[in-house]
Amino acid sequence: MPHSPVPVTRHLRRLLELLAAGAPAEELGTVAADARRDGATAEDLAEVEKATEAALRVQSTLRQHRRREAELTALFDTAGDLAALRDLDAVLRSIVRRARLLLGTDTAYLTLPDEDAGDTFMRVTDGSVSGLFQNLRLQLGEGLGGLVAQTARPYATHDYRTDDRFLHTGSIDAGVLDEGLVAILGVPLLLGSGSGGQVIGALFAADRTPRTFAPDEVALLCSLADHAAIAIDTAKAMADARSALAELAEANAVIGEHSAAVQRAEESHDRLTDLVLRGGDVSDVATAVAGLLKGDVAVHDGSGWPLTAVGGQGGGFAEGSQDRERAEAAALVASAKKSRASARAVFRDGRWVCAMLAGQELLGCLVLYGRPDLDGPDQRLFERSSVVTSLLLLLRRSVAETENRVRGDLITDLLTAPDRDPAGLVARGRRLGFDLDRPHVLLVARTADEARGRLADAAVRYLFGSGGVSAEHESAVVLLLPGEGTTPGEAARLAAERLGRLIGTPVTVAGTGPAAGPRAIADAHTEAVRCLRALHVLDRTGQGAGVAELGFLGVLLGDDHDVDGFVTATLGPLLEYDSRRGTQLVRTLRAYFDCGGSLTRAKEELHVHVNTVVQRLDRVQALLGAGWNAPEQALELQLALRLHLLAGA
Repeated sequence: MPHSPVPVTRHLRRLLELLAAGAPAEELGTVAADARRDGATAEDLAEVEKATEAALRVQSTLRQHRRREAELTALFDTAGDLAALRDLDAVLRSIVRRARLLLGTDTAYLTLPDEDAGDTFMRVTDGSVSGLFQNLRLQLGEGLGGLVAQTARPYATHDYRTDDRFLHTGSIDAGVLDEGLVAILGVPLLLGSGSGGQVIGALFAADRTPRTFAPDEVALLCSLADHAAIAIDTAKAMADARSALAELAEANAVIGEHSAAVQRAEESHDRLTDLVLRGGDVSDVATAVAGLLKGDVAVHDGSGWPLTAVGGQGGGFAEGSQDRERAEAAALVASAKKSRASARAVFRDGRWVCAMLAGQELLGCLVLYGRPDLDGPDQRLFERSSVVTSLLLLLRRSVAETENRVRGDLITDLLTAPDRDPAGLVARGRRLGFDLDRPHVLLVARTADEARGRLADAAVRYLFGSGGVSAEHESAVVLLLPGEGTTPGEAARLAAERLGRLIGTPVTVAGTGPAAGPRAIADAHTEAVRCLRALHVLDRTGQGAGVAELGFLGVLLGDDHDVDGFVTATLGPLLEYDSRRGTQLVRTLRAYFDCGGSLTRAKEELHVHVNTVVQRLDRVQALLGAGWNAPEQALELQLALRLHLLAGA
């Protein structure tokens, strides 16, 4: 017996419930089949089918609305990312990821041009698994991407491998094949609109199966591409703005540093000039420069020898041999000449050197230690300091030359007639700032006749700043130096060295003293003249020595005839050895000389074996040196032995 038909309202209610639950279209289609199975009339069945069609249309409309809502949400989120742009790469990755999700593709990617290489490259990928694809580079016009960039229009292909609308290349096709892509949609990244728009890249969505992209999908990808273009342009504008701000800040810093350097230079120049005007000395300027530049400073004369120094590193030459000191002075002169040629300070051997000039004459050099990083403003300050120091040296030299001429008249009167008015001579000296009652070392210097005038000028330069005085007298130059801290021999050797360098020809210098008072100074001059003659006789032209260093000649030439001093200087090592060890080296040496240098006769004189004589003479050689038996030294030894014997030893 047939069952009663189910009311149509039940099926319609079921249709509404499925629609409200978002059931798929297939499930909506089953409602009409259920009504037919339940025995619905033809009229009711037609009603259910019409309602099903309407439900499917509503479902499609709702799906479109939801999709549109998702698209708008994605675009809104992208706009938010763009507004809060901090990291361009992060924004581009977000856009590419949303393109892939909204279009439901297997992968999405974005390419940008490389202006240096002249092609385009993969900037961002999402869903890609191929390293070959991720590193693809495309020339303009190559592949789908090249076509998009060349035409500034979107292009889609349902099967890339068979599409002949664009240029295929081996590298691009290999990358696409390695990624497994089939359907590809590409849209341009445009700045500006219309024909004047500029393509700055391309955005792509791709599937690994054939697919036809709908117009609304193309429009969606174009919207995302527009956001990407804005993000890139905004990032570039922000980078340009940051760069401009950085350049502006750098320019402001340079202007500030320059202004501070100019102000510092003006203040430093005023300070140094004030030192000169107040009568400051070279040492005062060196101290001021050391304080301004935070380093050690030394001032050297034209021959490279130190005039003054401030600080440990600038304390003059290191202790060492005269050869080493001469080499150091020569190195400084070479640096100063290089500075003169370049008109700038030079950095050599770990120090800054700046020439001090009077015209083209090299007065000396200013040396700075401890500042290898001397920058532009400080270097200019250092160079300006050398100019101020040059002016001070030139001024002081002019004053010294004037004072030296006046003092020279005093020296001439002192040496010519020391007993005429001793008190008057001392008083004149004190008025000139020169105390004759203080001990002084007296030097007499002589050179070839054609260089005598240069020697007088060189003596003034040599004594500059030392408190000494010089004068021409009887075809020689006489120098008086303060007698503290040096011996006549040391002073004579130093003067011979430096005066010879200043005039470029050998200078012979004899030294005596210290002497105090007019009479004693005049006697010291007489003794120094005799010593000077002895140096020439001994073929020691161009050297310097004191009377006490000439051996027995010094005893004969000296006014005090220091016999004990001569004996001690000559035989001292032997006398000390005999006294300490109870040996008879002095007696053996005397016997050796008395026997005419015969070992056999000497051993008989001493009543010892000849080997003993040989051993004792070997000890004499070890104590006196290998040249003890040379004629000149042997003569001095025999004279000293005689004087020692006469003294009762």
